[in-house]
Amino acid sequence: MASTILHTPRKLADDTLRVIPLGGLGDVGRNMASLEINGQLLLIDCGVLFPEDDHPGVDLILPGLDAITDRLDDVQGLVLTHGHEDHIGAVPYLLRRRPDIPVFGSRLTLALLEGKLREHRIRNPDLRVVAEGQRITAGAFDCEFIAVNHSIPDALAVFVRTKGGTLLHTGDFKMDQLPLDGRITDLRSFARLGAEGVDLFLVDSTNAEVPGFTTAERDIAPSMERVFATSTQKLVVACFASHVHRVQQVMDAAVKYGRKVVYVGRSMMRNMGVARDLGYLHVPEDTLIDLKQIDNYRDDQVVIISTGSQGEPLSALARMANHEHPVIKLAPGDTVLLASSLIPGNENSVGRVINGLTRLGANVVHKGNAMVHVSGHASAGELLYVYNILRPRNVMPVHGEVRHLVANGALAIKTGIAPERVIITEDGGVVDLARGQAKLVGKIDASYIFVDGSAVGDISESELTDRKILGEEGFISVVAAVNLHDGTIVTGPDITGRGFGEVDFHDITDEVRRALLNAVAEGADDGYRLQQVVRRTVGRWVSKTHGRRPMIVPVVITV
Repeated sequence: MASTILHTPRKLADDTLRVIPLGGLGDVGRNMASLEINGQLLLIDCGVLFPEDDHPGVDLILPGLDAITDRLDDVQGLVLTHGHEDHIGAVPYLLRRRPDIPVFGSRLTLALLEGKLREHRIRNPDLRVVAEGQRITAGAFDCEFIAVNHSIPDALAVFVRTKGGTLLHTGDFKMDQLPLDGRITDLRSFARLGAEGVDLFLVDSTNAEVPGFTTAERDIAPSMERVFATSTQKLVVACFASHVHRVQQVMDAAVKYGRKVVYVGRSMMRNMGVARDLGYLHVPEDTLIDLKQIDNYRDDQVVIISTGSQGEPLSALARMANHEHPVIKLAPGDTVLLASSLIPGNENSVGRVINGLTRLGANVVHKGNAMVHVSGHASAGELLYVYNILRPRNVMPVHGEVRHLVANGALAIKTGIAPERVIITEDGGVVDLARGQAKLVGKIDASYIFVDGSAVGDISESELTDRKILGEEGFISVVAAVNLHDGTIVTGPDITGRGFGEVDFHDITDEVRRALLNAVAEGADDGYRLQQVVRRTVGRWVSKTHGRRPMIVPVVITV
């Protein structure tokens, strides 16, 4: 299996197809790929990654949009495989840069996207609905769409024909043979495309380490009904705001057990409203109520469908766990069902929410103690099945952490694909396809773009490091004024700290004074050099006495 080469790629030859992942390889999120041939670009997906504990103050993380900023006029279109946030969440930030990019996606995917674009005040976007079996042309790219089964309806794979070769991108998929909506992954089309020839196969890797086949959605119904049957008080179900299938299962169980349904969370209300309007979600009459009506019913007559299954700090579920929700107050004996998978990196956040709910006396049911969720991604057995159907000439695993990509590549090799034709790379890897051979030819910068409130891209890695130091190690400021002419300290040093409790800075104050006087006596004649003396002196002291490495901000005024 090929590894990443860290250098700038050569100029692209005519009729060569270049593929660059701008996100989604190395992380579970911010999925995006750029295809280029003869000076034209096609983008596939444009999603976000949600921040982890080591991203303080960050709201969202975008794919490497900066890598194509100076090429936006060459973009012929953006293809969206499905409507999950990690595939569509960054589209508004792309369209801010060029609002007229044609966006191709299924009916549900574009309907979910429309609501996001309205929130971002992006008017009159060029949204073009496509469906399985349909072919469209976007510049030099001939795209055919294939139905795939996932944890959201209307998901599509895309087969791209170009002069440089063919490419099949699965998006996220699995092979549930009895899906709730009856829409299976179209393996007949996969076989047809395999017979035509797939030069490069970009395939979902999320579950590549999981043996066998992914459990069917229908199989969780008994466990979910058991929760409804045994819950005698308030019942809260938390899931992804776009998981239409899961909400349908909750809706059906609510009807069976005589409970009304109330949505909590703006994204949940918006997405389920769209799904209902388009016919993807069936809501029986007199089942859905408004949150304002909840006090008109006993606790055992209502089920609350909430956002926050990943422990998001500002989500409805997190506020319930912290006893801060303005309407819903949990009490001992209530039940909370986490009907979702755990995205890698969110373990601590979810753990905090579970502990908070448990502290309130709630019975928390989750994937770890009951079969209440199944994955939306193909496991190893399904991936092997697809490799054998398609027999692709080259494989590039996508959508996953490095371990997932490597595991997926190993599966491809087991089916007879030569190791040198399995491309393992991460975001920014440049892969060229020509004459049926795909090669890794370089690497570009596709690093994180952080969104902090309304600021996009203004937060650097060094800024995040400073934030982490402030949060974990504390802060010390030192202010002093030094007369360089007579070598005396005019005022200070005044030392203050945050994050150290009741610390007496008297000892270090005298030490800093001596260090400043010695530095001036030895010829230090500018404020910067004196500030470095202060930083080193305080740093040694706090490390020795407290075992900490705080942010130290010295201010030395010279007169």
